[in-house]
Amino acid sequence: MESVRAVLIDIDGVLTVSWRPLPGTVEALREIRQAGLAVALVTNTTSRTRASIAAALEDAGFPVAAEDILTAPAVTAAHLAEHWPGARCVLLNSGDIREDLGDVTLLDPAGTDDVADVVVVGGAGPEFGYAALDGAFRHLQRGARLVAMHRNLYWRTEDGLRLDSGAFLIGLERAARTEAEVTGKPSPAFFEAALAHLGAGPDEALMVGDDIESDVLAAQDAGITGVLVQTGKYLPETHRAARGTPDHVIGSFADLPALLGLAPRR
Repeated sequence: MESVRAVLIDIDGVLTVSWRPLPGTVEALREIRQAGLAVALVTNTTSRTRASIAAALEDAGFPVAAEDILTAPAVTAAHLAEHWPGARCVLLNSGDIREDLGDVTLLDPAGTDDVADVVVVGGAGPEFGYAALDGAFRHLQRGARLVAMHRNLYWRTEDGLRLDSGAFLIGLERAARTEAEVTGKPSPAFFEAALAHLGAGPDEALMVGDDIESDVLAAQDAGITGVLVQTGKYLPETHRAARGTPDHVIGSFADLPALLGLAPRR
């Protein structure tokens, strides 16, 4: 793969599970960086800021910094600033990501008098109770736009698969008779932002992910070579039922240097 000079990498399920490195992933990322390839970690993780993610990965031994990470919240903030500058937003999300949302104006989700311009849905967690979802629904009924950081139905933890916000998003869309604008993966804008960050064209890039639809096929739709890893949320039945075929399938991220043709370290 001599044409590849930039590698986009999902984090959860590819490099780590519950922020613990998967076997061989630290060493593989070091080999890729030592080969001089540009790297961006692209994630729909919505529970941590870029700085927090970088700190967790550095503690685990990965050679990364905050500037290497592109998150759905950061892309969402840029999207809101471009399309609805000054919009009043209600955020439904598990985890504190305000640092990555910049100047976005956030209303109190429990407020009954404030009228939101945009309802922003992040990642699921304990906060996704009836009161929060019903409050978001009421804002949508009043005309608020619906923006989602992703449509993930579930993610992998050390305890198994856990339900994510995509399952709730479907209900909000149907109840409010609207359709969410998705800013994270699989949005084409997300991949465009990642390529721009690296200064690479789609024909020079490769995307590695464990979600065949949102990571791999979406990247291929954008002209990027897609690599599916059989770790994280990977399920054989999801692979078989997918709308397309990955360019490459490997057992884990640890196998990527060999796929790229990188010489093993002596």
